[in-house]
Amino acid sequence: MKYSELCEVYEKLSATTKRLEKTDILAEFLKKLKSKGQSKHIYLLRGKVLPDYDPKELGISGKLVIKAISRASGNSTEKIIKEFNKIGDLGDVAEIVLEKKKQSTLFSKKLTIEKVFDNLTKILTIEGKGSVDKKLALVSELLTSTTGTEAKYITRTILGILRVGVADSTLRDAIAVAFYPEEKKEVAEKIERVYDLANDFALVFDAAIKGKEAINKIQIHPGKPIHTMLPVKVTELDEAFRICGEECAIEHKYDGFRVLINKNDGEIKLFTRRLDDVTAQFPDVVKVVMKNVKGQNFILDSEVVGFDPETKKQKPFEFISQRIKRKYHINKLVKKLPVEINVFDIIYYNNKSLISEEFRKRRKLLEEVVHPNKLKIRISKQIITGNKETALKFYKKALSIGEEGIMIKKLNAPYKPGRRVGYIVKLKPQERDLDLVIIGAEYGTGKRAGGLTSYIVACKNEDEYLEIGKVASGLKEKEEQGITYSAMTKMLKPLIISEKGNRVKVGPKVVVSVTYQNIQKSPTYSSGFALRFPRITAVREDKPLSELNTLKEVKKEFDGQ
Repeated sequence: MKYSELCEVYEKLSATTKRLEKTDILAEFLKKLKSKGQSKHIYLLRGKVLPDYDPKELGISGKLVIKAISRASGNSTEKIIKEFNKIGDLGDVAEIVLEKKKQSTLFSKKLTIEKVFDNLTKILTIEGKGSVDKKLALVSELLTSTTGTEAKYITRTILGILRVGVADSTLRDAIAVAFYPEEKKEVAEKIERVYDLANDFALVFDAAIKGKEAINKIQIHPGKPIHTMLPVKVTELDEAFRICGEECAIEHKYDGFRVLINKNDGEIKLFTRRLDDVTAQFPDVVKVVMKNVKGQNFILDSEVVGFDPETKKQKPFEFISQRIKRKYHINKLVKKLPVEINVFDIIYYNNKSLISEEFRKRRKLLEEVVHPNKLKIRISKQIITGNKETALKFYKKALSIGEEGIMIKKLNAPYKPGRRVGYIVKLKPQERDLDLVIIGAEYGTGKRAGGLTSYIVACKNEDEYLEIGKVASGLKEKEEQGITYSAMTKMLKPLIISEKGNRVKVGPKVVVSVTYQNIQKSPTYSSGFALRFPRITAVREDKPLSELNTLKEVKKEFDGQ
């Protein structure tokens, strides 16, 4: 199939904000993919070449893309940068300069989707010496063969900013509309359920083509990451009981990071809520699980919490988060930043999925298979009650020993990956905080010259990221005090999309927790709101973009002030 056909779809999607129209546009294209037998190309509709659970990244910076556009168009990098600073979108720059080249030459080679997909897939595998030049050659090869529109979308795909408005839910609905128009609502619900288990649109697409029975056969399996079930935030116990039932399980809420512990064929793998494999970073967790959890294969839901090796007191998330991305000196960090595993659910055991089982049954099994070991692994502390006074006493006790708060759980609830469905709620001391993503920053001055500060943060609205304020405080100068300005700069610089003066735009990747005094309406930011006195409290390397606070939630917080 010609890549230009996919670009036509991108253009149609960009031209409308109506979800139903987008669904119909996608459905027509999916029918073509079916006839061509190219299910893997469905990833390109979301600007990817891999399923969500695969952590590999293209690793191509804006500077490298500028070089590729320069090489393909015959323009100097200075001219490309000048256009870039003026327009602010490398995709648009590529479209302009490559379209001019097309008009001045007579090349007629047609670029195929297969060629684009293959080159991008090859880039994922390139490592080591000479990798930058090899990646540059593959990108330049694609751009040399493009029209202006094709160049725009190749560039945006490489930079991870496709901007065609395709949310996961829209693509799921489109699969149902394409192949089950008479039963689209029923099938869309099935697809939504199994996608949360598979995290792979190509797999779901293939199953949908084969029939509804094939869709139903998609299940979770140890060793393959899935999204965790998410809690709803409440502010009082009455609301918690109303959502979860007259009698509930109440457990401590820990200030750590969420880990799904998988065992399969004698191998332990650890996945974060972002679906990242962090097994190598936590050899201590692997050893503890091997020794203290019995079972041929399983998936455990847990919170890994750091503690001070001398005082044995728990440390807040930002300290233990240092271990999540580290690839070197692991053994040193194991001693410096030890952890305890707090297990609270089991969703697969000895070749059987448990996600449809009631929580009370899953908890009973959990108590049978996990052997607690002090400061190594434990099952979350729990009571079952319908009495508000008993629950309040448990809550206060949790806070007094340094826990974040409590989780309240519906006893007869199944496990719903990737959803906030009201089966679990969280209650902690009222704090105004949001999980947001950094999409811009400013170069600092003085002792922070050359570094990035004053971060523009955004909430999520479908597949858009809407600005909600600028955060200039919360980071530290020294690593032992928490996340530093220099560490943040290292994270953000490879994500830079455009620069204008001292300001930069960055790709949406770095998720941060932001506290604030209140929310006010503001025409300055694209969300229509602004945070008053915001402060970054943690970099949430464990949280995916799908778990950002949404514009709808921001409006709810604003209305509830």
